Amino acid sequence: MYAFEYFRPTTLAEAAQLLASNPEAKLLAGGQTYIPTLKQRLAKPSAVIDLGRIAELRGIHEEAGGLTIGAMTRHAEVASSPLVKRVIPALAALAEGIGDPQVRNRGTLGGSIANNDPAADYPAAVLGLGATVRTSKGRAIAADDFFTGMFETALEPDEIVTAVHFPKPEKAAYAKFPNPASRYAIVGVFVAKTASGVRVAVTGAAPCVFRATAIEQALEQVWSEASIDGVTIDPTNLNSDIHAQADYRAHLVKVMAKRALRAAG
Repeated sequence: MYAFEYFRPTTLAEAAQLLASNPEAKLLAGGQTYIPTLKQRLAKPSAVIDLGRIAELRGIHEEAGGLTIGAMTRHAEVASSPLVKRVIPALAALAEGIGDPQVRNRGTLGGSIANNDPAADYPAAVLGLGATVRTSKGRAIAADDFFTGMFETALEPDEIVTAVHFPKPEKAAYAKFPNPASRYAIVGVFVAKTASGVRVAVTGAAPCVFRATAIEQALEQVWSEASIDGVTIDPTNLNSDIHAQADYRAHLVKVMAKRALRAAG
């Protein structure tokens, strides 16, 4: 690692002030991505601001019929929460499938979506459920506007994710084809029937999570696996790497969407 200052604030206001006064500082949430980045000297921040002691950024509660989850709530907490299992069981199941126990007990919701790894699971849930991301600047950013590109979001440089509000769907489920080593999604699909219509979010397949509008349109007609048969997924802009070529990922989008539908009922 390169040398840097280390801060451990106990309030959101203190963290925001530190971030505003240190333009080259970086936030540390669960550290599942950033700590390896620092160890490999791929980043050289002037300071690291650890959010781990800020109690107001943690917790799960019901709100407006759905769930609001604090940014520093760990994956394991979401996976084991009786409240999440009752209100949005698909979200608990998704969290249970992230990484391994070590990752789930350190990684956080806010860290995952702020990092926006192309193969992360939580972005699919946020986009698939039409969630709203709340920030330290009082903004409420719709999921459709939050994820803007590979490792990029609508967050401003000095803005901190504070919580995410998930509306309760009528039906929802997530299915992924995981990398056997990392458990990241080679392709993951979150399907949801919501009050405003069907939403289908795909992660792992492209440089950024996206909505599969063709599948959404098919499911709006008939909510069934058979409805997807006639849908064609264009592989042109999908990822190709040592794990899977673009055309295989295009095939997996339909396969995972069907599995998710089966799980949703």
